[in-house]
Amino acid sequence: MPAPNLTRVQAQQRAEALEVAHYDIALDLTDGRGNPGQGTFSSSTRVSFSAARPGESSWVDIVAANVSEAELNGLALDVSQYVEDEGLALPELAASNELVVRADCRYMNTGEGLHRFVDPVDGGVYLYTQFETADAKRMFACFDQPDLKATYRMTVTAPRDWVVVSNAAVAQRQDTADGAVRVEFETTERLSTYLVALIAGPYAQWHDTYRDEQTTIPLGLYCRASLAEHMDAERLFTETKQGFGFYHRAFGVTYPFSKYDQLFVPEFNAGAMENAGAVTFLEDYVFRSRVTRYAYERRAETLLHEMAHMWFGDLVTMRWWDDLWLNESFATFASVLAQAEATEYTGAWTSFANIEKSWAYRQDQLPSTHPIAADIVDLHAVEVNFDGITYAKGASVLKQLVAYVGLDNFLAALKVYFAKHAYGNATLADLLAALEEASGRDLSWWSAEWLQTTGLNTLRPHFELDDDGRYRSFTVTQTGAEPGEGEYRTHRIAVGVYDDTGTGTLTRTHRVELDITGQHTEVGDLVGVPAGALVLVNDDDLTYCAMRLDTTSLTTLVDRIADITDPLPRTLCWSAAWEMTRQAELKARDFVTLVLRGIHAETEVGVVQRLLLQTQTALNSYAQPSWAAEQGWPSFTARLLELARAAEPGSDHQLAFVNSLAGAVLDAAALDALSGWLDGSAPLAGLTVDTDLRWRLLHALVAHGRAGDPEIDAELRRDDTATGRRHAERARALRPTPESKAAAWERAVYDDESPNAVNEAVIAGFSHPAQKHLLGDYTQRYFDMLDEVWGRRSSERAQPTVLGLYPSWEVSQDGIAAADAWLEGAHAAALRRLVTEGRAGVVRALAARRFDES
Repeated sequence: MPAPNLTRVQAQQRAEALEVAHYDIALDLTDGRGNPGQGTFSSSTRVSFSAARPGESSWVDIVAANVSEAELNGLALDVSQYVEDEGLALPELAASNELVVRADCRYMNTGEGLHRFVDPVDGGVYLYTQFETADAKRMFACFDQPDLKATYRMTVTAPRDWVVVSNAAVAQRQDTADGAVRVEFETTERLSTYLVALIAGPYAQWHDTYRDEQTTIPLGLYCRASLAEHMDAERLFTETKQGFGFYHRAFGVTYPFSKYDQLFVPEFNAGAMENAGAVTFLEDYVFRSRVTRYAYERRAETLLHEMAHMWFGDLVTMRWWDDLWLNESFATFASVLAQAEATEYTGAWTSFANIEKSWAYRQDQLPSTHPIAADIVDLHAVEVNFDGITYAKGASVLKQLVAYVGLDNFLAALKVYFAKHAYGNATLADLLAALEEASGRDLSWWSAEWLQTTGLNTLRPHFELDDDGRYRSFTVTQTGAEPGEGEYRTHRIAVGVYDDTGTGTLTRTHRVELDITGQHTEVGDLVGVPAGALVLVNDDDLTYCAMRLDTTSLTTLVDRIADITDPLPRTLCWSAAWEMTRQAELKARDFVTLVLRGIHAETEVGVVQRLLLQTQTALNSYAQPSWAAEQGWPSFTARLLELARAAEPGSDHQLAFVNSLAGAVLDAAALDALSGWLDGSAPLAGLTVDTDLRWRLLHALVAHGRAGDPEIDAELRRDDTATGRRHAERARALRPTPESKAAAWERAVYDDESPNAVNEAVIAGFSHPAQKHLLGDYTQRYFDMLDEVWGRRSSERAQPTVLGLYPSWEVSQDGIAAADAWLEGAHAAALRRLVTEGRAGVVRALAARRFDES
């Protein structure tokens, strides 16, 4: 069921009334006989806090199956009327207070609270916590909001063979008479409740140490025992040490906690979580099959993102979720900076332009777009705000700010900010004050222009040439921000001119960096400069904008994108073409042609993977359907087969082409090829068909009716693991029959017992681009079930259902009308937002299809 809500006003009132000092938490995770517990666990909390106005009342948060006892200052509280939505009332507070709450809390399988997982390989029971935004109350009684920080001391009784990890180091580990072990931890530094962590189970573990002239940090890595053979500990420890070295130099503040553990846990809902000193990661980052270098790059970005949070988020924490963007945008920016400066991934800013910027543009063009500094009125609002604005647009704007004030000034401001607010809470105003102090610039205008507005400005070049082919005049034009109020912004940009100097390649011949404001800005430094074949008005990707090309540059992009030698400007060109396609300014079929003609020369495998995914989206959603079926998909799959066979055997590019084929609409020739790769009868030179690739190939065959239950069952016998079972669930949902779709729908919508990870696998298999003819009846069924599912499930459980089952297959006025009819009713604000976003995707696809066939 959904957790209780908390409004910003309620949080402010409680923060003004209370100051929390310390929690003592005792948990029993056994069945009383030394074995793992089931269903519920015993939770006992003693919390010390003060009240600003003695005699007034407050409340403490607790979500439990049963609250057995509670005492406030030695007096028993009436717990007979306890309900989860209200927590426990705390009447007549004293100036100094001690509260004791004993409860039986539930193990969860939704990735919220204390999640419990049983490994099908060896029967091992694994636990981990996930408390953001406000689920600490599912494990212990607490004042569950970010600005009521406290210290914590935890004692855990667990099965004797378990590893038990929390935020602080272990102080004592002692066997008990009933076959268990009692683990006592050191007291933590001051933390927000959402950053408290507990991870327990028979985890495999590796240890190392980071040392520099400032400190020594014990390092740990953990994963399930059945995954241990796949843990690449040496690489992860290397990247961890590189991260600490860079952040120590950049931030000027020593890592603020006692140790640093990184734990890869099962059925995790996100990529990772920045629990102080005990970071949890999606265990899919322990690669059990071959992946491309790009997967390692993205894992390193996640590792460095969470590490950056140790300072920005954990040491200094937002006061309320309005400033969530500060946490996430900063960590995203810092992680890419660290990658580029301190690791092997020196091209990280190219990936940022390719991935994060694309996410930001997509989110910022939705009707639900919001200012970066969002107005978060309650917890329900923040739970749908972990989006491309909060992460990617915010990081893009920080990158633009750094270009404006200078990196040295930016880092100097962080030193002031961390020192002033260490172990406390801060706001955007506090950060801006530090930035103004360090840079000597007034930044109030910057906040107003960039953080309190929505939408993108579009930047275009306009120029005239003289008789010698030099620029007589050069102007950058800016449109008002859309969607939004049409504001013009100040942008720090670089204008790059590219040309062929006789080498057969396109390289930069001139660059001018400047600030632009208003609708027109003259670029005087380009007057008299020889014109080029390609002009980029956001060269080096300094600002956040929609970049458009002049006519000559667009022709160059279409004809010669493969000749651009530098990955970043080439990526900016790919991005411009894709955004034009999404905006119905470039036909989808022309984008497909552009990719198929130029992708062979793309050196960055991450860009290759993104382009192939975008091409599939163009074919599936933006191209005129009959052209896509008769020409688009066949051309795409034939080209991928050609590229896979021509690629260097065993290369990342070969694997990227094969993976893309597995998700496409395939003809008989492609299906024959995939069958031969899977069963080994016609292998592809250099391609290792390992465990996960076998599943991807099987999914493709099942979706097209070339394989079914016998093959699924046989593959599951080969890989009867948690991941294998999820793959099998997806495969069954992919079967191209009305009966399989009906069964998948029932599982996805009405099965509340399966873990989130299993539910999401079923949803992933429900819709396939080759199966739209099977899904028409589900459009209205989707809208009919929404409110009931949203009311029945927690946000973490409901959101994948609402997003994953949205009838995006219905690209028609009827599909839009069905959404409009639903939106006329009264619904929860967060749910309404998600449906509005789904509707916007269909509106965009319909416009692109009409343009494509024009």
